[in-house]
Amino acid sequence: MKEIALLMIFAVALCGYLYWGIKTLSLERWQILAAVPVRKNNGGDWNGINLTWYGLLTANGYVVAVAALFILMGAVRVPLAGTAAMATAMLSLCIPASRLVARIVEKKAHTFTVGGAVFVGVLMAPWIVLFVNRTLGVELGFNISPSAALAAFGIAYAFGEGLGRLACISFGCCYGKSLMEAPPWLHRVFAGRCVTFYGKTRKIAYAGGMEGEKVLPVQALTAIIHVCCGYCAIFLFLHRMFASAFIVTMAVTQGWRVLSETLRADYRGNGKVSAYQIMGMAGILYGSVTIFLAPDAHLSQPDLSGGIVALWHPGAIIFLHALWLGIFLYTGRSSVTGATLSFHIHQERI
Repeated sequence: MKEIALLMIFAVALCGYLYWGIKTLSLERWQILAAVPVRKNNGGDWNGINLTWYGLLTANGYVVAVAALFILMGAVRVPLAGTAAMATAMLSLCIPASRLVARIVEKKAHTFTVGGAVFVGVLMAPWIVLFVNRTLGVELGFNISPSAALAAFGIAYAFGEGLGRLACISFGCCYGKSLMEAPPWLHRVFAGRCVTFYGKTRKIAYAGGMEGEKVLPVQALTAIIHVCCGYCAIFLFLHRMFASAFIVTMAVTQGWRVLSETLRADYRGNGKVSAYQIMGMAGILYGSVTIFLAPDAHLSQPDLSGGIVALWHPGAIIFLHALWLGIFLYTGRSSVTGATLSFHIHQERI
């Protein structure tokens, strides 16, 4: 009963967060969070660096994902050191991959791709668990269940990308097709449910030329589907159905990636079938084979409240704070927008 109450409280908080983000972040004021002056130009004004809501919201998504990983691993009594080692290894691979894969597929050096990062994560997840077990696990005397760890990774990812898609609304990337260009059945389904972006510095404006147009709410749909998927998988995890939890997260999130690509208007590489669709389908296949081959330890009933207690360890709190700051600085410093700032005195207040 206590676990149900905790999950309900979390659900209410996430619903409020998603509702706020979906309703407000497409407005013009929600792209730039702050501008920091860095050097003075010849005209006496200052050139500045923009810090974006994209970075803040992306950092929030990462922190929620890793916090979920800490809780779920704590629920099956994995030591904090083991979970932190897995999280660090995964982040060390996926964060650089988000930019590297975009550079390879989209030929752009100043953008990120969640799809590419996830594909790398799916490929490396079982090997990360094996590596941690054979190094730190041997040293400290623990053994992480591969099936439980993969399920926890899948759930953490579902929440992380779901909440992270709010960042895409803020920046105006990953945008859907114009409602006027959509097939008639999509026009009927989404009439009155579209999103309209404002601001010339948003990607949908400078890359797609669709500022002020009604477009299919792909980012919002992704956020809702991923968060709901994560919740369903949590209940499977708590009933020790680890393989089912992992397969559900992979099938839903990557299946939606394949489908949602057909609703998007942003550039996704050449060809009718995008590289990200191929990665999504390959991820489902590879993940399904991996989870069935992974050893399934006979674990006791997961204790969600015990996992939440483990999250409040000082080491976990410091880890999450450092992660938030690092992700914000990495993704929140805009390299495609600039700022010119001037400062003055309010004479009447002297």
